[in-house]
Amino acid sequence: MKKDLTMKKSTFVTGAFITTLGIVISKILGILYVIPFHAIIGETGGALYGYAYTIYLLFMSLSSAGIPLAISRIVSEYQALGYYNTKKRVFILGKRIALVLGIICFLIITIFAPSLAKAVLGNVTGGNSLEDVTLVIRVIGTAILVVPVLSVYRGYFEGHRFMSAPSISQVLEQIVRVLIIIFGSLMAIKTFNLDLTTAVGVALFGATAGALVAYLYLVYKKLKNNRKFNERIRPVNEPIVTDKAIIRKIVYYAIPFIMIDVFKTAYNYIDMTTVVKGLVNSVHYSAVDAETIYSMLSTWANKFNMIVLAISTGVIVSLIPNVTESVVKKQEKEVNNKVNQALSVLLFLTIPMTLGISFLSKAIWTLFYGDSVFGPSVLSYYIFLGLIIGLFTCVITIIQVLKDYKVVFISLISGVLLKLLLNHNLLIAFSNMNLPPYYGFITASILGYLLSFVICMVVLQKKYKIKFEYLVKNLVDITCGSLIMILLLSVIKFVIPVYSTFRLNNLVIILVYAVIGAIIYFVYAYFTGLTKKVFGKDIIMVLKRVLTKK
Repeated sequence: MKKDLTMKKSTFVTGAFITTLGIVISKILGILYVIPFHAIIGETGGALYGYAYTIYLLFMSLSSAGIPLAISRIVSEYQALGYYNTKKRVFILGKRIALVLGIICFLIITIFAPSLAKAVLGNVTGGNSLEDVTLVIRVIGTAILVVPVLSVYRGYFEGHRFMSAPSISQVLEQIVRVLIIIFGSLMAIKTFNLDLTTAVGVALFGATAGALVAYLYLVYKKLKNNRKFNERIRPVNEPIVTDKAIIRKIVYYAIPFIMIDVFKTAYNYIDMTTVVKGLVNSVHYSAVDAETIYSMLSTWANKFNMIVLAISTGVIVSLIPNVTESVVKKQEKEVNNKVNQALSVLLFLTIPMTLGISFLSKAIWTLFYGDSVFGPSVLSYYIFLGLIIGLFTCVITIIQVLKDYKVVFISLISGVLLKLLLNHNLLIAFSNMNLPPYYGFITASILGYLLSFVICMVVLQKKYKIKFEYLVKNLVDITCGSLIMILLLSVIKFVIPVYSTFRLNNLVIILVYAVIGAIIYFVYAYFTGLTKKVFGKDIIMVLKRVLTKK
């Protein structure tokens, strides 16, 4: 009988690999679509898209950001304890909570869209109008009706360590979204001769359609594999847990996750309400140039950060049920090992990737978006923000799993307050130093996240006695390997140009440098033993099993 491979349970490394692979594929799709999409809507449309999407992310954080991780954690906890009936009720009640939150957030977005648009633009004129921003905010709000319930299904699968189905659902969601973004916006402008605002609205509706397809897929997988969800590992005298207690636990676990996403979105909201006005009023950029730069920070450059962040998301999704199980069983040594391994895997993959994207920023930007005055310089620096956010997200999630919510809030609030304090001041400081003023916004975000990261790391070491000597040794090796890679690529650029004025030539340049850079880095990692230290001795066997199963 043919086995259902999508419903195999995963270990930490295998689960992280499968989840990360699915997320990276979906993010690559999310990057590829921006080439035609940018050509269709331009910088003004990109700014409009960014305004709506930032608002959407804020409300999505409020309605669903913490739910999949909370459900995953609670389900894995009850599964470890053998509370199988309670685990099922967590799923049912989680769906009800998600539906209610989604409806409330949808109504708020719809009713208060004009006020949100006013907060975004203020009195700045010459670019998108208040009516344009209001319309696209209301369109993207429809996704809030679907995403929260979808997130419950993903959390339920992940809590059982069934990582493949949620990963496939993310790829499906992104495929549908990308198709609607490209063909929907193109037809709106070219076929039906509609205006730019309507085209952006059609593109934004892709988020709703994609979420709906992913939801239907997971519903189908859940119904088809109910037997596997209902498997009982051992007989347990299960205590009675009331619905009220379960709801309280879901809310208790979800709120910190929600606050993590809300505060992360707060960084974007601060930029949304200060970048355009700050560049226009303080350093005298034109409204068009200011909106162009904001579109790069919120939409175009941010797409490449999503690739870096996809790796951290994959690691975190696999980390939560594994660390939760170790915490429930009071396996302190296992917690220490998994935390160190998670951070090591994250650094191993993201540091060379970040340096590589920064090194090739001009070729990458030109390939995707064409020639730009600001684009390459924005990307070359902005990509480091993705690295810092990935590290911060990983450690703040570990703190949350350890139930130290006080530290969660202290670190989050500290970072956002620092961002708020520095945003305008660094804009002026970078301008006075004859450096790009918009580097001030990026630096403020990096310092804010870095402060939160340091607070969490200190707490993990001092309070929870997690030893990071293993991580530090790996970090030194990873950094050395990454710098050697960049040094050799810098030499190679005297033979192979690092940028071409012909747009498609940059694809060849990027591929050549990416292959050479990867070979240099992985050869270094293999011969220094870094690969085995980070992933374990059985990594090659694990990869072979994942890639060759039939």
